[in-house]
Amino acid sequence: MPPWGTALALLLAALALLGLLAPRLRRFGRRRVRARTLPEARGQHDDEEVDGGGPADQFCDGREPLPGGCRLICKRSALAQCLLRTLRRSAALEPGPRPWLSGPHLQTLCHFVLPVRPGPELAREYLQLADDGLVALDWVVGPCARGRRITNAGGLPAVLLVIPNAWGRLTRNVLDLCLLALERGYYPVIFHRRGHHGCPLVSPRLQPFGDPSDLKEAVTYIRFRHPAARLFAVSEGSGSALLLSYLGECGSSSYVTGAACISPVLRCREWFEAGLPWLYERGFLLHQKIAVSRYATALEDTVDTDKLFRSRSLREFEETLFCHTKSFPISWDTYWDRNDPLRDVDEAAVPVLCICSADDPLCGPPDHTLPTELFHSNPYFFLLLSRHGGHCGFLRQEPLPAWSHEVILENFWALTEFFRTEERMKGLSRRRASFLGGRRRWGALQKREVSPSSSLEEIFSWKRSYTR
Repeated sequence: MPPWGTALALLLAALALLGLLAPRLRRFGRRRVRARTLPEARGQHDDEEVDGGGPADQFCDGREPLPGGCRLICKRSALAQCLLRTLRRSAALEPGPRPWLSGPHLQTLCHFVLPVRPGPELAREYLQLADDGLVALDWVVGPCARGRRITNAGGLPAVLLVIPNAWGRLTRNVLDLCLLALERGYYPVIFHRRGHHGCPLVSPRLQPFGDPSDLKEAVTYIRFRHPAARLFAVSEGSGSALLLSYLGECGSSSYVTGAACISPVLRCREWFEAGLPWLYERGFLLHQKIAVSRYATALEDTVDTDKLFRSRSLREFEETLFCHTKSFPISWDTYWDRNDPLRDVDEAAVPVLCICSADDPLCGPPDHTLPTELFHSNPYFFLLLSRHGGHCGFLRQEPLPAWSHEVILENFWALTEFFRTEERMKGLSRRRASFLGGRRRWGALQKREVSPSSSLEEIFSWKRSYTR
């Protein structure tokens, strides 16, 4: 491990000690938050509703109970009923023995701090973009498990596009998801932004937090390579801003069949302005500075690098890197007008499953950080809220993968079957309408032919109007 990696691991490992002490310091407040967000823990009824629209009733309307103390929050629809049936049958949500690392901080730290174990075999491709920049695509090509199941009819594996967090760190859970998806018959590919995870920075421009322009070109290339395969997308943590921005901007032209976000950051501006717990803030800020320091010489003509590396918060770092540029400075408000992941959310036309936990130490309590009105009003967005899981954790006893991975792949399988059934029903309806319409037209022609009042002039006029 390089020296900076050791320093980062030691700094973030100190969070484990904080994770052991913080629950005792905040136990009373956390119990109150759980009582508001998960009323079943206090013996309330599933169909209870509270008038007034305050925090106590935000999760009472339109939520369905599931195994393991989870809740599905969504707008009722045929697609929601399909997802609900799938989740109720899911073995991944069944409560089991809680592992020793069930605390939210330990779940989060094991996800971010522990070294990555031997993962899948990756084949890297560099994609040159329209402005001569580079992004990287890591195709998962092995190991192939025996008895792998094909997810699509005709033997074509569905492509699974995986978007890591915005810091560019490839975590254990991302690699575990790729291995599990490969076993289930998917063809996973990991998208890396400019300058992330060994991708060279050939132009002095990094990708802003929620700018999907590079992702659009990557999806176009993936569609070129696999034109007949279904495309699914999964994002992790802060990387969800990129996926949601892409789905909102592209709408029904996104080429994506279904999407999932693990611990998404939905109110990104408030998340930056409020800041993370100080140890997390320092750890992620150090990681960002180390990653960008490799390109300090290339960026010094566009960014004030001295001010950048003196940043004391993630907000200051983000603002210096993308707002206070030397060539085209913009305000903090303008930056989020362009990068807010929910700016075009009404245009999204793809089912999106968001998996969040009530004890997420990075995002905070769900009644303050989740826009529940989005899930209540938009039929394409579904929120699976669990009691435990930390941030992007959702770990179980080894060697089982994170239960969020199982739920996501089961959801994609259910979506495939649902849309296949819908297409079959629409095809039958079109054939039936065409058959009935043909009979009506043939009967009209026969009546016109045998009618004694018909004349050559009338028939000629009818043919002219038909061919115009």
